[in-house]
Amino acid sequence: MSEKRKSYEKEFKLSAVKMIIESGMSVSQVSRDLGINEATLHKRKKDYLSDQQQAFPGKGRMKPGEEEISKLKKELHIVKMERDILKKAIAFFTKEKE
Repeated sequence: MSEKRKSYEKEFKLSAVKMIIESGMSVSQVSRDLGINEATLHKRKKDYLSDQQQAFPGKGRMKPGEEEISKLKKELHIVKMERDILKKAIAFFTKEKE
């Protein structure tokens, strides 16, 4: 039987990272105290230090910039498909007239 993956709130993640940064505790000590994998804490610390305002956007959510890029990529894909369909239609109707 597999274990369900643990999920933590943004506030908990922030407090764990701040314990490392502000109190000077080691990652391994915080990991033991909170029962969180060390590698996970290292990643969270790195994410926090790279962008404090956008760190830990939430379960299944992207940072606003990433969300916009994803939306634009989807729109671009649809436009390219529509363009390809129109190209095929033009080719089909020009052959039919000949």
